[in-house]
Amino acid sequence: MTRALRALSSAYVQRRGTLESGAALGGRGKRAAFALFYGPLHFTAVHHIVTHLRDREPDFGDATTVVDAGCGTGVAGAAWAMAVTRPPALLGIDVHPWAADEAAWTYRYFGLAGRTMRGDLGRLRVPAGAAIVAGYALNELAPDTRRSLIHRAIERGHAMLVVEPIARGITPWWDEAAQLILARGGRADDWKAPLAMPERWRLLDRAAGFRRTHLTARSLWLPASSS
Repeated sequence: MTRALRALSSAYVQRRGTLESGAALGGRGKRAAFALFYGPLHFTAVHHIVTHLRDREPDFGDATTVVDAGCGTGVAGAAWAMAVTRPPALLGIDVHPWAADEAAWTYRYFGLAGRTMRGDLGRLRVPAGAAIVAGYALNELAPDTRRSLIHRAIERGHAMLVVEPIARGITPWWDEAAQLILARGGRADDWKAPLAMPERWRLLDRAAGFRRTHLTARSLWLPASSS
């Protein structure tokens, strides 16, 4: 497990060219490491962000459907649903078949209404009135696909929450995306909060070469519009 986690961390930090092809989830060891380590980390980050935005942004929790774009294990959609008063229905979309199956399991585990499907985010069709959450997903997309997804959300009036690591090297496109969203009444935030990790989780964190004491992330929030 620790070998797989180190290989997975290397793919995310040093061999990012392999991410678009889905190589990060190649092999049972890396898939298990992704689910056991990055899953809880991403769930905690998105839940923290949604909890704060829910109390600061009008109509944040009003969407009845949330599209979990590039859903991975489904933790971003689940975190959103668990942090709002009226949990929305979830639609998880990922190009990797294992991820779609794992996300469906996550939604069931939390007792949430949701379904998943395999799909390319470059061809994503979001139901009218649905919100989009992209948790740690846009950094893995080709630039044209990422740009298209953001522009389509803006043009079609969808609410959209983007969550990514704080590291600038992973998100060189961030400032451009933030300018687009800020110009339409959205917001860009950096987050830092104490992180209490259970001992097994902390052991995995150390095995990956980290020593986390705080949760860090950054987010973009685009409110829904009628345009």
